[in-house]
Amino acid sequence: MEILNELSELMQKGKLKEVVDLTQKGIDEGIGVSKILDALLSGMAIVGEKFKNNKIFVPEVLIAARAMNGGLQVLEPLLKDEGVEPIGKVVLGTVKGDLHDIGKNLVKMMLVGAGFEVIDLGVDVPTEKFIEALEENKADVLAMSALLTTTMVNMKPVIDAAREKGLRENIKVMIGGAPVNEDFSNEIGADYYTADAATAASIAKEFMAKGI
Repeated sequence: MEILNELSELMQKGKLKEVVDLTQKGIDEGIGVSKILDALLSGMAIVGEKFKNNKIFVPEVLIAARAMNGGLQVLEPLLKDEGVEPIGKVVLGTVKGDLHDIGKNLVKMMLVGAGFEVIDLGVDVPTEKFIEALEENKADVLAMSALLTTTMVNMKPVIDAAREKGLRENIKVMIGGAPVNEDFSNEIGADYYTADAATAASIAKEFMAKGI
């Protein structure tokens, strides 16, 4: 459908006003809300793939994500009415002592674009806050970010606390950030380390499709 293709292309270009207007136009013309949502999400998936392959960079991703969020805000009340559910819930945050948020924000955008509901706890998140959010939201995924070698050590206490609370076996733990690597992920008992936001979203989508 032409309007859906145009919507996806405008979103990829970061045309916020046009995306909002066209989303509303699609609703007014009776196009299914889930079809409009799919157009936005598929557009964001293309953005993620281009970002992963270094064809576009952080500013372009942020602009595209802003446009996608504009369309999602128009759709949100209708999605609830139609009973459209997210594919999973992710609790996301930058760990205690770390105030970096660009990487975390990119991961959030890619996860939303992949169809997840993201509970973003922000930066400098203490262990207790992660655990509370996991319990309150019955999350499927815990995603933690750290940009400093001095703060990456604060990931393990969160995983340990989740285990102590009996939450660990029901969630997947994903970590990322400049100083983090696969060896560190294995050492602290995380499930996945990903080097970039697009890969994080695609892996999360894969294991949710497999029934976690």
